Amino acid sequence: MWTELTKAIANLNIQADWVGIRIVKTTSTHHYVRDGLPQSNGKSLNMGAMIEVMVDGCLGYAATNSLNISSLQNAAQIAYKQALAANKWWIYPISKNIRPQVVGEYQSPYLEPFNTISPGEINNLLIRICQGLKIDDKIVQTTARISTHQKETWFVSSNGSEIYQIILTLGNHFSAIAKDGEIVQQRTNNGQEANYYQGGWELFQEDNLWTQVQKVGEEALELLTAAECPNTRTNLVLAPDQMMLQIHESIGHPLEIDRILGDERNYAGGSFVTKDDFGKLEYGSPLLNITFDPTVTGEFASYGFDDTGAIATKEYIIKNGILQRGLGSLESQARANLPGVACARACSWNRPPIDRMANLNLEPGNATFEEIIAGIEHGIYMESNRSWSIDDQRYKFQFGCEYAKLIENGKLTKTIRNPNYRATTPEFWHSLIQVGDNSNWQIYGAPHCGKGEPNQMIFVGHGSPVCAFANVEVFGGS
Repeated sequence: MWTELTKAIANLNIQADWVGIRIVKTTSTHHYVRDGLPQSNGKSLNMGAMIEVMVDGCLGYAATNSLNISSLQNAAQIAYKQALAANKWWIYPISKNIRPQVVGEYQSPYLEPFNTISPGEINNLLIRICQGLKIDDKIVQTTARISTHQKETWFVSSNGSEIYQIILTLGNHFSAIAKDGEIVQQRTNNGQEANYYQGGWELFQEDNLWTQVQKVGEEALELLTAAECPNTRTNLVLAPDQMMLQIHESIGHPLEIDRILGDERNYAGGSFVTKDDFGKLEYGSPLLNITFDPTVTGEFASYGFDDTGAIATKEYIIKNGILQRGLGSLESQARANLPGVACARACSWNRPPIDRMANLNLEPGNATFEEIIAGIEHGIYMESNRSWSIDDQRYKFQFGCEYAKLIENGKLTKTIRNPNYRATTPEFWHSLIQVGDNSNWQIYGAPHCGKGEPNQMIFVGHGSPVCAFANVEVFGGS
């Protein structure tokens, strides 16, 4: 591949200041079983090239699914004409300095490649999961799915960049729906499709699987007889699988620099954060430490380089509660004159990279789970996201969870159903009073984060410990 790419970029007949070619090859599989019956099995291969051209401070893009020299040349000509046409309308002139020369490789860690297990074996495993979830006749529906992705990326540029990355990811999800009369409750393994990681088949080990399956079925039944979540203000403790979405929606999206600059307003909204807030806004309590870290081994959105070649490094986004830097690519950093991160990412070969989250993590504190619960006289503990709503400035939100327990006199007591909570983003993060330690820090993945026009669905990872918040409004679903 390298020989063809370097030859292609050397022979592109355009008078550009800089040219980049990014080739992406993605192989994906999907297996889905409902009530013990296979519903779908699929495998797809997607491959093509994106040509990025810089002319007089403007960028142009064109994609092709044919990788011969003439097709790449034709795409380069289209991108070149786009860049020329944009010259009259540019918002900010782009310098060649935002595309430094970079050479390197990145590979996901894995032990067992995906081709070691047949589709039949996968289906049999998913059928067994459905059977294991059906622990009672009141379990009226069971589902189980597994998906895999292997993504290879080659990136070359006219100033000598050569980057190769191969990323393997695997995700699984299973759920049980229980019904008793008019009461219907669902329990999943950590919320909708949260168990996504980098690696091979070793990620789906059976050691703890059947314990998890049994627990999901039992808790679905347990929720049928649980009391409704009370409507009150109280201490709220969130498990890492709910903290994942809380970080994603109320920290990740509002800190994307292109959103702050207005690029998303007609599609996904803007942000309550302004350019002047960086370096001084008290985003949350001093216990709040958020890092952008694509270097975490096995986390869903780890990589060595973003899709423009910027080197991925761990950076503090919020430190001791103070906003430090945004989620902005080299272009957005230049436009906004703000510090950012290596986060120019595209979902496919036929999309240009834009500002995206990768791994956005809440750093662990020093409290065990038992210590957090023991320190609360009255409160509610919630797990696993079920629903969410947040306004287009990422300011006011409400989230619902699958499962909750009352905290009474420092102990977890009664199970409650339909737990929800609401707040504003600043109010919520300022109410952070306890952060769990490494013993309860967990990572999860989000495979369907949408943004951009045309839309791009991308992989995101989040790690967090258990966290406690004071005086949060909670309410039930009745």
